[in-house]
Amino acid sequence: MSEAAPEKEEDLAEGTLLSHLVELRSRLFKVFLSVFVIFIVLLPFSQKIFNFAAEPLINVVPGGQLIALSPVSPLTATIMLAFYISLFLAMPVILYQAWAFVAPGLYKKEKHFAFPLLASSILLFYAGIAFAYFVVFPLVFGFVSSFTPDKVEYQPDMAEYVSFIMMVVLVFGLAFETPIATVLTVWTGLTTPEKLGKARPYVFLGAFIVGMLLTPPDVISQTILAIPVYLLYELGIIMSRIFRTKSDEKPIADI
Repeated sequence: MSEAAPEKEEDLAEGTLLSHLVELRSRLFKVFLSVFVIFIVLLPFSQKIFNFAAEPLINVVPGGQLIALSPVSPLTATIMLAFYISLFLAMPVILYQAWAFVAPGLYKKEKHFAFPLLASSILLFYAGIAFAYFVVFPLVFGFVSSFTPDKVEYQPDMAEYVSFIMMVVLVFGLAFETPIATVLTVWTGLTTPEKLGKARPYVFLGAFIVGMLLTPPDVISQTILAIPVYLLYELGIIMSRIFRTKSDEKPIADI
């Protein structure tokens, strides 16, 4: 009888502190370069980008016009929006550079699961942004504008609008990363899908608390954030079970 040979220990890439710092500098430079190039490309279209971003609010503002309270708001608001959009568009490069930096320290099995998680995190981040723009903004602005008294002219400031939508977009983009965070907690051994399933009531309540803290003070935006977060939590439990099942599959023993 022949016993299965034990799985060979995999050698991981090692390096000195200086080599890691040089590698980190190289990755950060590529991130900065990607953001800068995208920003330069978007800069001539900054006004069109602002008009597109402001459309959910303009549709509910009487006259379809925003205001600029500061003399430099037309310049700073459009440039800042173009910069934020550059960061969002460069997110695949940013996440890939982060993954490439830690990849040499991962085992092959970990790399096999890390890349699908990386791709999923990018898609979920963009899904969160799209959800905020096409679903959240029209509902929130329509809800807020309906409370405007007859004697008040509702015309928000363009700079304040850019700050507001970027905060909401970032919150929803990160909130849609819930499945990835759930899978990582199971992957690292901090918990199990069974324990996550038992925590459903607490997560449901916590989702509304997070929505209350991170969104504007209205019921609609809080609910719109809480419900997707809870559904994504359920998706994360399903994904964690799939990844755990695949990782538990034993490799074929060497003869």
